Amino acid sequence: MNAAELKNQLPSLTNQRPICVIGAAVIDVIADAYSLPHRGSDIELHQQGVNVGGCALNIAITLHRLGLSSLNALPMGQGIWADIIRKTLNEKGIVSALETDKGDNGWCLALVEPDGERTFLSVSGVENQWDKETLSSLKLQPDTLIYLSGYQLASATGGVLIDWLESLESNIELFIDFGPRIEDISEQQLARLMALKPMVSLNRQEAELMDTRISGHTSVLSAETLADDWYNRYGCPLIIRVDKEGACYHDGKQKGWVKPFPAQVVDTIGAGGVLAALSSGWSLADAVTLGNAVASYVVSHRGGDCAPSVTELSEYLKQYN
Repeated sequence: MNAAELKNQLPSLTNQRPICVIGAAVIDVIADAYSLPHRGSDIELHQQGVNVGGCALNIAITLHRLGLSSLNALPMGQGIWADIIRKTLNEKGIVSALETDKGDNGWCLALVEPDGERTFLSVSGVENQWDKETLSSLKLQPDTLIYLSGYQLASATGGVLIDWLESLESNIELFIDFGPRIEDISEQQLARLMALKPMVSLNRQEAELMDTRISGHTSVLSAETLADDWYNRYGCPLIIRVDKEGACYHDGKQKGWVKPFPAQVVDTIGAGGVLAALSSGWSLADAVTLGNAVASYVVSHRGGDCAPSVTELSEYLKQYN
């Protein structure tokens, strides 16, 4: 699907399936760094701003701006950070289903290098304090598509999340974005997660790391080979994001490569277009195309909460006609 075809399909974005977004709403202190610090060093940073962020919150914002609704399980605590987050969510029209008095929300320092790559130094809060009672309070509809971040799975209560996922009805589908915390997930936890047949999204570095961990390969393999190996091993769909080269996908029924929408990268904080498309009944290939388009828009803007509306994305796509 090219840019013109995608633009014509955008009006069909609507909830055909419910979405539940599970994860964090945190404070991001974002600063430009000319390089990452080494041990014992003291580097000068240029602060971009103090934003409300978190992978799951950014997904919820993307879905909202694209016109889709979601059940947002973003724990809201008590404290200075939680107050800022609550105020910001209210301004953006985002509602969280979870409130807790067990502490404040977390925060992180995001260092953005000149090429747009970011490195997080995180302090956890209530977003990583999951328990059975909290999760049981989420009323999921049949055929719900659940988004879950690796940050929560790799937390001290990641096992509680997996226990809950295993207790759900079989008609619930899981979408996991492992992110950089994939190395912190144990072999046992990974096996339990893969038994649930989730759709998984990895970048190239994460995919190569997992291939080395699982198969022992030390040579660099193509994204297509990595996707084939993954599906042959786990039998669950995989998307591998390869930056400016695009993305490949494999779900057993279809596999292929989606070209990117070139952009001037200022920030690589991601977006959630794939979930919006899957909820709307689009094919996996078309969903990855939308994900690439939204990501292209997002990475050319500062911050993680800059996802476009359908109108803004439609205008943005005109440059690719």
